[in-house]
Order: sequence, then structure tokens, then C-alpha cells
Amino acid sequence: MNAMTDAANVRPATCPEAEWALRRQLAQAYHLIDYFGWTETIFNHMSVRLPGGEGHYLVNPFGLNYDEVTPANLLKIDLDGNLVDASNYPANPAGFALHSAIHGARADAHCVIHTHTTPISAIALKRAGFGHDDFYGAQLTGRIGYHTFEGITLYAEEKTRMLASLGDKHVLVLRNHGVAVCESTIARTFFLLWTVQRAAEVQSLALSMAGDNVALPEAIGRHCAEQTQQLIAHNDFAEKWFAAMGRRSDVRRRVQGLQA
Repeated sequence: MNAMTDAANVRPATCPEAEWALRRQLAQAYHLIDYFGWTETIFNHMSVRLPGGEGHYLVNPFGLNYDEVTPANLLKIDLDGNLVDASNYPANPAGFALHSAIHGARADAHCVIHTHTTPISAIALKRAGFGHDDFYGAQLTGRIGYHTFEGITLYAEEKTRMLASLGDKHVLVLRNHGVAVCESTIARTFFLLWTVQRAAEVQSLALSMAGDNVALPEAIGRHCAEQTQQLIAHNDFAEKWFAAMGRRSDVRRRVQGLQA
């Protein structure tokens, strides 16, 4: 049976409305990753912290394609990587160290997304990392931390070092690997990821072209980053964008018969 044809979109009586709303939104985010073509087959992960003080968060079931993720089959995990509710699916162990570390230490980081698209991985490989001279890169000025590659993020002992690398930033470049972004809502985190992705795409293309780039003063970059964060904080900017992208993704899913 297709994962989208069962009771995946009907809230169980035992699931609180606030949790179900987050489940629906996180599933939409997975579908958007698929829509944009940023998937790494069944790998990578997005998570959102659930209300309450338990530190529980939702994450994708390991082994499903992103278009097979539903509100119902998302896993509820504690900060030690244990399943809180029974599931027929396992979780990706590579996600525990990264997501539990950030959710456990950053009260403002309600959502965490990890990807390594080709442009992002290419920039993560470069010693200089992300530049801030293009429109998207400028919006990231002062918001990026860098973490030295230690292998696949499987081990709890790396958590402290990752958190030190992230600091109070919202973007963590995992050197030689990919990126993790975190923000206060799913919509804001996804918009931040989109900005990082666009910055990586533009920078990768610019690096392949002859000629010097027009450099931006750091003060201009920081001003641009502040402007973006003000728009996001006070105008539902990210929420409107996320909803619009969701409508576009839903049209394709209906055409493909993936949505009831």
C-alpha cells in the first residue's frame, strides 16, 4: 500500500492537535525537499522539537523516500535517540548526534535541517567556505559556524564540539560534508536552508567563471543579514513563502496521485 493512501493524514485521537500540526508541517517540508530535488536518496534528516519539556522531537523514518514521509509515520525520538512511540520504522542513527545535540542545547532551535546537496557540499569542501558577496551569501553574514569533519556523525562525544562550532549561529557548515541549519520554526528553518542553497549555487557558478567578483563591504553584508531577519521576524515572511512553496508542491503531488 502506498504510504500516502492509508490513514497517514488523519489525526489519531491520541495525538494532540499541536503535535499533529507540527507533523503535517514537517511532512510538508520533506515533500518540499523532494520537490526541489535536494534529496540524498533516503539519507539526511529534518527534525522539529515538540511542545513540552521532555525534549522529544520528530524525525523521518529511515528507509523511506522523502515523498513517502507522512504526518503519521514521522518518528518521535528523545534526546538519547530512543523511540518514544512504537513504530514499524527505524530512525537513522546518523541523525541522533546532530539533532539531539542542537535540540538539547539551543532553546531557539525548534527545527533542524541537514542536507548535502552538490553545491552545498562543494562549498563545504572549500577552505574559504561561504562567501558573502552575492545577494544570498550577504544574507548569511555573521550567521555561519564551521565544524571540522570527524567522519559520519554517529557518536555522542562529538556533540560538544559541534555545539561549540555552532555557537549562537543558525548555520553550521560541516566541513567536507554538508550543512545543518536551525531556526525557531519549520518555515523559518526551511527558508534559511533555501537561502543557503541559493548562496551555494551562485557561488559555485561564480567560481567557475573568469573575472573578479564585486566585493561587498562586511558592513553591507551584516546590514543585509539584519534586514532579512527583521523581515522574517515581523512580517510572516518565511511562513508566506513556505505556504506558497507547499501549494506548488501539492499540485505536483496531486497530479502524481500521491496525495489524497
